[in-house]
Amino acid sequence: MLPVVGAGSSLGLMNLSAQTPAGNAGSAGSAGSPVKLSYKTLGKTGLKVTTVGMGCMITSDPSVVARAVDLGITYFDTARGYQHGNNERMVGAALGSKRKQVVLSTKTEARDKAGLLAQLDTSLSELKTDYVDIWYLHGKSSPADIHDDMIEALQLAKQQGKARFVGVSTHSNQPQLIPWMVQKGVFDVVLSAFNFSMDPAVEQAIDAAAKAGMGVVAMKVMAGGPRNQKLAQQGAMLAALKWVTNHPSVATTVPSMTDMDQLDENLKAMAGPLTADDHKVLAAHLEIIKPEYCRMCGKCEGTCAQGLPVADVLRFLTYADRYGEFALGRERYLQMASEHVAARCGDCAECTVKCPYGVEVSKQMARAQELLA
Repeated sequence: MLPVVGAGSSLGLMNLSAQTPAGNAGSAGSAGSPVKLSYKTLGKTGLKVTTVGMGCMITSDPSVVARAVDLGITYFDTARGYQHGNNERMVGAALGSKRKQVVLSTKTEARDKAGLLAQLDTSLSELKTDYVDIWYLHGKSSPADIHDDMIEALQLAKQQGKARFVGVSTHSNQPQLIPWMVQKGVFDVVLSAFNFSMDPAVEQAIDAAAKAGMGVVAMKVMAGGPRNQKLAQQGAMLAALKWVTNHPSVATTVPSMTDMDQLDENLKAMAGPLTADDHKVLAAHLEIIKPEYCRMCGKCEGTCAQGLPVADVLRFLTYADRYGEFALGRERYLQMASEHVAARCGDCAECTVKCPYGVEVSKQMARAQELLA
């Protein structure tokens, strides 16, 4: 999936100096090169957001969040479970009095109405705010994961003014889940894994959601992060981010930013269109990651002889191997059902999972088991 994205997305470029408080106008990247901010509207919410937002999941330095606000980024995403709750606390402290200048989202993994509402109250307390702009049900993969009482909790949060808008975050199986979300008509936003490597059916689902007025926020935009140092130096990660920010259906993105260098680099994605050189470096990058990067298409679901959630396991391995977040990867791995944690691919004579994109599933699963179990 590496077509040229349509250029007619009306990104509305602006100079940074026109959008930041006095004394904060400046540049990211090379000195003297003004940063440009591009904006889109997040579906029918009407919220105006920069096309590069900030995913705070692995950020631990509040000064990075504070500087992102000062530089003009307007979308910040966290979750109740990130860093055992410490991430929300850090984000809230970093935003401080500037909280109302930004669009703030958080997520919940609770599975019933009472748990959802209790987590929302905790999130608001930790974030030091009376409301969040978007509240997501976190990490859903199918309509069966979303029960009526969960929807009731979302609607009650909106009625009480604790969440302006609501949605769902999803890592996989978007071609099934997102059309269902559109049909239900109760969700304002979808936060979806989306990058240049994914199955065309994911893009079609996202396009349909945007056409229906649902706001689309993209995560996992770097396709697992850098794996080849030479390509990273040639701008593979920036090209990957540009691919998504230039997509007409995507309003904003939430790439991870753990330090000032990442912040400055990611801001460059708003400075211009995707180029022919960007496509070349992405094509080369795709060849390198093909044997090991799971595109989360969902086509292997239910095909493992031991019933393992293959896409989830490979995502946890990505956290450890590519994000440099071993503790996070192992934590998520150990949260699986005990029989899945105990399973070993070496117990099978032959792997029953066949990836249509060439991922060496048994090899990657065995590495995850060795590293994370």
